[in-house]
Amino acid sequence: MARNNMHHCYYGTFLVPVNDQSATGQGDEQLCKAIASDLQDTGYSINPLALPSQLADGLLQQALTKPVGQFTPAGIGRAKHQLLDHTVRKDKICWITEDSTASRQWLQWSQRLQRCLNQRLFLGLFSFESHFARYNAGDFYRRHLDSFKGEGNRILSVVAYLNPNWREEDGGKLILYPQKNAPGGIGVAPAHGTVVVFLSEEFEHEVLPAQRDRFSIAGWFRRNSSSALRADPPA
Repeated sequence: MARNNMHHCYYGTFLVPVNDQSATGQGDEQLCKAIASDLQDTGYSINPLALPSQLADGLLQQALTKPVGQFTPAGIGRAKHQLLDHTVRKDKICWITEDSTASRQWLQWSQRLQRCLNQRLFLGLFSFESHFARYNAGDFYRRHLDSFKGEGNRILSVVAYLNPNWREEDGGKLILYPQKNAPGGIGVAPAHGTVVVFLSEEFEHEVLPAQRDRFSIAGWFRRNSSSALRADPPA
């Protein structure tokens, strides 16, 4: 997929949003078409107000009412190779299951996006995993990749933001780097309902320190790499 070298800052409604048409699936095709086109052209897609407002509100309410103890410090790496390093990331996460109406609607929304992207781009997306991420004031996540070439099967990263009335001075932007090892990046404010999708192996990214509590969902569409010796996804 071709990529250009854009350096922009997306904040709130600088872009024309996809029509908000509830959490029932209306408007999904329009959003999928836009994401698929962006992925083909640049490898990433930034969509303000793309998550239906009812769904975004429900997910935020769920994140706000979860007991603090259900959010655990986020590690680096996967499975037995995972470790904690607060010099790299300081957010806390809670994996999403079908334990509420909002969670089920989010997973259904993700499944519809998965099917549509597979039909349009033939990506072979097989499964999806996601978690809530909570950044308290001062929390950050240094520049990183979600998946290294040849070492994983995360294909697409999906981030959905759950922060009404987010202001420039609140910080916490996602910085997406179109070119590896290059200093310039694309800043995305974590405004309520914004959805960002990008190729997991291609785009380094980071989260700048937030100045107030910041909520998001991070998710990954994966390919199936199961074999006789290895189950995927791993337990």
